[in-house]
Amino acid sequence: MEYKEARSELINFWGVLGKSWGIPKAMAQVYAFLLVSNKALSIEEIMSELKISRGNASMNIRSLIGWGLVQKEVRPGERKEYFSGERDVWQMSRKVASERKKREIEPLLAKLAQVKNINDGGTAEAKEFKKVATELYELVSAFDSVLKKFIKTDNKLAIKSLQTLLALT
Repeated sequence: MEYKEARSELINFWGVLGKSWGIPKAMAQVYAFLLVSNKALSIEEIMSELKISRGNASMNIRSLIGWGLVQKEVRPGERKEYFSGERDVWQMSRKVASERKKREIEPLLAKLAQVKNINDGGTAEAKEFKKVATELYELVSAFDSVLKKFIKTDNKLAIKSLQTLLALT
């Protein structure tokens, strides 16, 4: 496989994965394109490569900047803005984990904390609901604790921890 074909395959596959992670396909593709590029790119270059509109490119770049995955670069004497993606894959994964934690795990924990403390009224149905909600809360809390540690750790420690965890299975 040649370089351009391999690059295109990776960018397209990243877009498919993004959709399964709940991220817009174009957003995932923009990030993948920036990740594999060895220089900062203009919005026109991104639009041309991915065959997306300016609005779509701009919106997704803004989202990626919000996630901390893309940085904007302004060059003296040029009106164009250039963008580069976070290239350290461990740093990228920690930023994604942090964002997903904030958007998904924290609201889920708050809701589970609220609903697990119902007055069960003595009914079997309500007792079962309370049991399941409490178990879900405990599971998500444990996952949240692991995520917190992952987000705060450096890559060497993360690799060692993952290896230790995988050795246990």
